[in-house]
Amino acid sequence: MEQVRPGLWSIPLPLPWAKPAHVTVYVFETADGPYLIDAGWDSDDAFAALAAGLDTVGTSVAEVQGVVVTHAHLDHFGMAGRIREASGAWVSLHPLDNAILSQFENGFATRIPGLMARAGAPAEMTEHLVKGTQAAVRRIPRPDVLIEDGGRPDIPGWELRALWTPGHSPGHLCFWEPANRLLLSGDHVLPSTVVGTPEPDESHPDPLGDHLRALARLRGLDAAEVLPAHEHRFTGLEHRLAEIDAVHQGRLAEVLAGLRAGASTVWEIADHVTWHRPFRNLRGVALQNAVTDTFGCLAALVATGAARVDDGEPARWRLADA
Repeated sequence: MEQVRPGLWSIPLPLPWAKPAHVTVYVFETADGPYLIDAGWDSDDAFAALAAGLDTVGTSVAEVQGVVVTHAHLDHFGMAGRIREASGAWVSLHPLDNAILSQFENGFATRIPGLMARAGAPAEMTEHLVKGTQAAVRRIPRPDVLIEDGGRPDIPGWELRALWTPGHSPGHLCFWEPANRLLLSGDHVLPSTVVGTPEPDESHPDPLGDHLRALARLRGLDAAEVLPAHEHRFTGLEHRLAEIDAVHQGRLAEVLAGLRAGASTVWEIADHVTWHRPFRNLRGVALQNAVTDTFGCLAALVATGAARVDDGEPARWRLADA
């Protein structure tokens, strides 16, 4: 853990997988007690690490007053209920992410066959994905406070402002701390990883487009330092925003090239995109992310009028002028 600024600390909490291995919880000290940004994955190891970190700060889980969660993914929201039970703290979330919490309670195994069928994936790859999918999580807590764009979490002595940055999740929030010019960026902007977006649906038909617009919204923000939820703190926000945008624009260009080459299903088109290893070699979460990111690219191209889709199982995509 580190002291980021006077009265502000970072505590890394372990995650049950290799990469990323930790999620960072930020602790704001106040006269009333500590307030947290994000809660971590719900595990005994993570709770013990949080308790040890707070003890180092000179406080405890029982003294936590509020938990401000950047988004609903369970490596950020999962332990909020346990912290609330131990302390009586309030928990906050954006309304759109509150609405998707039921997805985690229902589990993703039931959604994967439809996703992969629409992508045109081989049956054996769907079976592998279903077997390795995270199980449903029961008794996911619900937030006490809903924070929208421009909202100001009630943290005495600190003036945080919520910036709605949808894409990685529909209600993802970053938080701007003006006194020290700090951006708490959640998963929206990470120093080396380019995060993915979920499969488009009727409620959120263009998550990649949402993400790109949310990245552009941060341009010109005079951040002295960025405090992400994974990896490490960094400077140079403008440069990093340009890097992330370039990765997404490169993928969009590769998807267009795949369409021009005659690929029509997500499964075929994804093989034209540069991933951290060749698409045919991806497995597990990496494969699922590649499929959903390809869906996202295609939805963004439809939104701009560059492509069209004939829905079905599989859905077939084509250039708009083809």
